[in-house]
Amino acid sequence: MKSVPDAGFTMMEAVFALGIVAVGLLSLLAAFAQGMTMLASSQPDFIAKEKAAEAIESVYAARDTHVLSWAQLQNVANNGVFLDGPQPLRDPGPDGLINTGDDGELQRVVSPGPDNLLGTADDVWTPLDGYTRDIRIRDEALNIRRLTVTVTYRIGSLTRQYVVTTLISSFA
Repeated sequence: MKSVPDAGFTMMEAVFALGIVAVGLLSLLAAFAQGMTMLASSQPDFIAKEKAAEAIESVYAARDTHVLSWAQLQNVANNGVFLDGPQPLRDPGPDGLINTGDDGELQRVVSPGPDNLLGTADDVWTPLDGYTRDIRIRDEALNIRRLTVTVTYRIGSLTRQYVVTTLISSFA
């Protein structure tokens, strides 16, 4: 009578298969964690992008409406009106410009309250106290300046920056 060889997997094959499954699950877990991080940072990233664009629009509007002369469209260190260095995100003051000496209160973001309706009495107002904005204006040529806006903010333990650079000319 012939003996039938043992059927099934060896211990080595089972351990190897278990290792492959573990690597696959860990990769899936890492992708899930990365997705959650991106989801948590989407609102602060959006706010930073919009606040940088707001600063650029403020400088262009000041030039186009002739609220400021070309000589004033600079940082305070160069005899202009825009404050040097990172500044908290404040509402524009009476001059209508941000990052100038007459800025108002700290800006806030409004979210719907428990009723999930925006514009009702239970809305939640969150101050943007974890953000700073730096407007740097430097001469490039005779009638051209480089405008760099850097918004710095924190997400958890990470400090992030959103930087926008453009050129502005003296011709409105």
